[in-house]
Amino acid sequence: MPTSNTSRARQTRKRTRIQVEKEEKILDGALEIFSRYGYRGATVDQIAQACGMSKPNLLYYFRRKHDIYVAVLRRTLTMWLQPLEEISEDGDPAEELTRYIAKKLEFSRTNPQESRLFASEIIQGAPQLREVLERQVHDLVEQKAAVLRTWAAQGKIIDVDPCHLIFMIWATTQHYADFESQIAAVLPNRGRDEVIDDAYAPLTEIFLRGILPR
Repeated sequence: MPTSNTSRARQTRKRTRIQVEKEEKILDGALEIFSRYGYRGATVDQIAQACGMSKPNLLYYFRRKHDIYVAVLRRTLTMWLQPLEEISEDGDPAEELTRYIAKKLEFSRTNPQESRLFASEIIQGAPQLREVLERQVHDLVEQKAAVLRTWAAQGKIIDVDPCHLIFMIWATTQHYADFESQIAAVLPNRGRDEVIDDAYAPLTEIFLRGILPR
């Protein structure tokens, strides 16, 4: 992914509050359109309409549809990685991982469109996120894998492959957003919130029983 800024407003040293609010409004509208039509099917006109802005006004902040799409993905990735960044080596493993699982489930509850759009990008080979995945995500996973290895060396958790543990947490928690339609079909009498609320205890128990020493 290009490392240059995707927003014209970001090219100034200091972004005003109005600029920040306008950009967020554009990204919110773009998320709706990209989620509905995909990158290829979405148009700048549709995004402008969803934002309640004129096309020229929108293009002042973002030059191309591609720039808007990349900004939406980057914003999603920032939110998605925040809970992982917060895992502390000094904390209790059970508490740290319980909190991480809870935050990942909450992300699936509150940001299902973001999660599905991100998943779609990954399934397509991550053409817009490849560089970020190979650097930012890779480095963060390595940092937290080192934390898990330290806990294992201290006898606080069993010796498991830390990267696969992280992948498993991603897979199970993101399932509730990415496969929401499947869940709704299988559990037609339960609402989204109820399903996610019910998922917290068993997921946490399964992971902790699997990695905590007995």
